[in-house]
Amino acid sequence: QVQLVESGGGLVQAGGSLRLSCAASASIFSISDMRWYRQVPGKQRELVAAITSRGTTNYADSVKGRFTISRDNAKNTVYLQMNSLKPEDTAVYYCNLYLGIRDYWGRGTQVTVSS
Repeated sequence: QVQLVESGGGLVQAGGSLRLSCAASASIFSISDMRWYRQVPGKQRELVAAITSRGTTNYADSVKGRFTISRDNAKNTVYLQMNSLKPEDTAVYYCNLYLGIRDYWGRGTQVTVSS
């Protein structure tokens, strides 16, 4: 059973920064793609950033230039550095591990950006 545990969320003022972490209890971490999603009540979960097992990254247009996804395979951890935060970034952020037919989710961490 794979467990993903997010941390690092919280309340921050607009323009501030947060770094989210997601620790995976999985030996398959290094060969898996890792993704960060976010969701606000009443809306669909949206992909924010992704990093492949080889380190290729991809971002939603709304966060390009502000967010950076990275991974540390030695620690089975993926990060999301969020800078220049905006109130519209407020959401629950979820970590996702994807490997073919295997798809696992964390419980999420709340990020709230005040104006």
